[in-house]
Amino acid sequence: MTIVKINCVGEYKIKLAKLIDFEIKGDSRGSLISLEQYKNVPFDVLRIYYIFDTRTGVSRGFHAHRHLEQVAVCVKGRCQFHLDNGKQKEEIALDSPSVGLYIGHNIWREMHDFSDDCVLLVLASDYYHEDDYIRSYDEFLTSVKNNDSQTK
Repeated sequence: MTIVKINCVGEYKIKLAKLIDFEIKGDSRGSLISLEQYKNVPFDVLRIYYIFDTRTGVSRGFHAHRHLEQVAVCVKGRCQFHLDNGKQKEEIALDSPSVGLYIGHNIWREMHDFSDDCVLLVLASDYYHEDDYIRSYDEFLTSVKNNDSQTK
């Protein structure tokens, strides 16, 4: 498996997810970004949550979703995403409030290296449903293998 490392302000050659550049509006008073479903967020937004005050050395995620889509935005600070589709792995540093990371279903995600001031905003395509989560990496790999064999 290959690992591709990028930063938001660098190249956008990722395969497992999609980086979305948000239009910054503003004037001498400051900046504003509007997030709108089906305009710059590619799904109905049914849930919004944010992660903050993550202690040094703590990692989050360690799951995939069967159906859920998400857009993650690091509105303050930075964090590192590790994405995995069972065949490829990518590392993406989110460090700009003007860039969103679209993550589709069946992508294993882990978040690491949160800065002390990190606030990670996540927009989700559905409400919380525990049965949509795949929390075991081995179960995730089996699910990917089964999906691959069904599409052949």
